[in-house]
Amino acid sequence: MRPTPMKRHLVKSALIAGAAFVALAACGTESRDGANEALGTKAAVPAPVEPVRRPVPGLPGMPPLLDPKDVYAADRPNRLSPVVKDFPSRVYVPNTESDTVSVIDPKTYEIVETIHVGRQPQHVVPSWDLKTLWVNNNRGHTLTPIDPRTGKAGKPVAVHDPYNLYFTPNGKYAVVMASLDRELVFRDPHTMERVKTVPVSCYGVNHADFSLDGTYFIVSCEFSGELLKVDTEKMTVIGQQKLPFDGAMPQDVKVSPDGKRFYVADMMADGMWVLDGDTFGRPTLLPTGKGTHGLYVSRDSREMYVSNRGEGTVSVFDFTQNRLTKKWQLPHGGSPDMGGVSADGKVLWLSGRYNSEVYAIDTRTGAQLARVKVGSGPHGLAVYPQPGRYSLGHTGIFR
Repeated sequence: MRPTPMKRHLVKSALIAGAAFVALAACGTESRDGANEALGTKAAVPAPVEPVRRPVPGLPGMPPLLDPKDVYAADRPNRLSPVVKDFPSRVYVPNTESDTVSVIDPKTYEIVETIHVGRQPQHVVPSWDLKTLWVNNNRGHTLTPIDPRTGKAGKPVAVHDPYNLYFTPNGKYAVVMASLDRELVFRDPHTMERVKTVPVSCYGVNHADFSLDGTYFIVSCEFSGELLKVDTEKMTVIGQQKLPFDGAMPQDVKVSPDGKRFYVADMMADGMWVLDGDTFGRPTLLPTGKGTHGLYVSRDSREMYVSNRGEGTVSVFDFTQNRLTKKWQLPHGGSPDMGGVSADGKVLWLSGRYNSEVYAIDTRTGAQLARVKVGSGPHGLAVYPQPGRYSLGHTGIFR
C-alpha cells in the first residue's frame, strides 16, 4: 500500500528533525555552545581544552622517554642521577688475560686500584638501578659486583658463561649473553637467579640494544654472522637473519636517537650495518674502517664515535647528515675497542685490546689526551658514573 502525501510529509519532517538532533549531539565538546547559539542565547566562550596526553605504547613498566624523538635525551652532559652524583669518577678496565680490573682516575690518568676478579673478565656493566657495577667473568662463570661508591668488590655470583650483560628497559630482568652456551638467559636483576632460558640457533651472541619503545631488542651473533630480533616482554626470538657478507662478525649495536635505525659494527666487513629494526629487513653496509668494533653516542645525540680496532682509528658519524664526517688517527697506532664517553662528554675512553693500554681521546678535536698502561687484553671498560636515569647494560647504555 503506497503512503498518502500527508504521511510522506510527516515522515520527511521527522527525518529532518532527527538529523538536526544528531548533528547537535555529534559536535562533542562544542555541542553545548552550538545548541545555545541555535536557540538564540549567548554563552561564555570556554577555555581551550588541553589535548589528552596518552602514554606512548611500549614495554609495560618502562620509564617514559624524556623526549620521544631522542632515546638519549637523559644523557646530557653532567646530568647525573641523584643515585650516582656522589660517586667518584673512575674508569673501570677489565683485563681479560690478567683476570683483573684496572681502576683509573680520569683526572690524573693514573691507576688508583687493581681489583682481582674471576677468569676472563669481558665487560664492566652498570646495573639498571645504577647502584652496582657487574664484572662479567666469562670463563670463570661468575659476576663480580663492585660498589661504585667505594670501589670495593663484593662476593662473586655464580652465572654460567656471562660474556655480556644487559637489562630490560623496565628493570624487570637482566639478560645474560651466554655466547658459547648459545643462550639468552633472563635473570632476576638483583639476585641473578635464572628466570627463563632462551636457546638460540646462532653462535656467539654478544651485543644488543633496545628499540625506542623497549618492546624488542636486536642482538648480534659474532661467530655465525647473524642478527636476532627478540620480543622483550615475551622473551622470545621473533626474527633472525644472516648478514649479507661472507665471514661477517657483528659486534656492538646501537639504536639511532630517533629510534628509526639500528647500527651494527662488523669487524670483518669493516663498517656498520644500518638496519630498520621495526621491519627487520635487509641491512646496508656503511664502511668506516678496518676492524669496526665499538659504537658510542655523543652527549648531544648528534654524533656517534666508531672505533676501528684493526687500523687504530675512530670514525665520527653524524646522525642528521647520515654520513661520516671525520676520522681520527691514534698516534703510533693502537687497537681501540670498547669503552664510553665521560660524564661531561669531552673525553672518549677506549680500551686498546691488543696493546695492554687505554686511550683517552678529546671528542672535540680527536686528539689523544693520554695512553694508560693496564693489564693484558683490556676489553669492555666502563666510564662511571655517566648521565642517565637507568642503565640497559653493556659498558653503559643509558636512558
